[in-house]
Amino acid sequence: MTMPAAMLKWYAALVELKSYSVPIIGGKDCAKVSKTPSHGDTFTIGDSIKVKALHTPCHTQDSICYFFEDGNDRAVFTGDTLFIGGMLSAVSPLHRRLTDTVAGCGRFFEGTPQEMDKALNETLAALPDDTKVFPGHEYTKGNVKFGIKVLQSEPVKNLESFANSNKQTQGKFTIGDEKKHNVFMRLDDPTVQKFTGKTGRVDVMGALREAKNSM
Repeated sequence: MTMPAAMLKWYAALVELKSYSVPIIGGKDCAKVSKTPSHGDTFTIGDSIKVKALHTPCHTQDSICYFFEDGNDRAVFTGDTLFIGGMLSAVSPLHRRLTDTVAGCGRFFEGTPQEMDKALNETLAALPDDTKVFPGHEYTKGNVKFGIKVLQSEPVKNLESFANSNKQTQGKFTIGDEKKHNVFMRLDDPTVQKFTGKTGRVDVMGALREAKNSM
């Protein structure tokens, strides 16, 4: 997989941890973290990379996504919040067992459908549409397998075709794409609502998650 320039610069900066005393930035509950940015806080990496912290509590309450800008290039690293074509409910049995044990999670691990709606459809959806999405795991095939059952739209079909032809999808799609093919970001879509039998955004989110869990 080709690593984007922003990630290469980021990793190069992290290597300096071996030699220099620098803060370790992350969620408040992460081991070794020395600084937890507030929502909307910004910092720089190197001379040109601007980073903004975006709090997205739900998978865990200390979840933070990071929005990178380097000139005209934009990327968001979404951890376990947003995946291409879906969200974390499409996890392996081992991942689910480990996460359940460590986090003592509920339906949305440590959060609620309302929190996930805000994380996806307010916080992340507000980013520029050309922002490339880099999730923490490659779950696109499983996500689109569920998504096509919910919504047989052209964007979802296109994602299915791409996922079936490519092992890696990180950085290949944008926030604008996610708004079109990610059913968890289309809670007001009549077809999605019909699938869930719900109309309220939070109810639709919760029903989608439960349906995906049963796959």
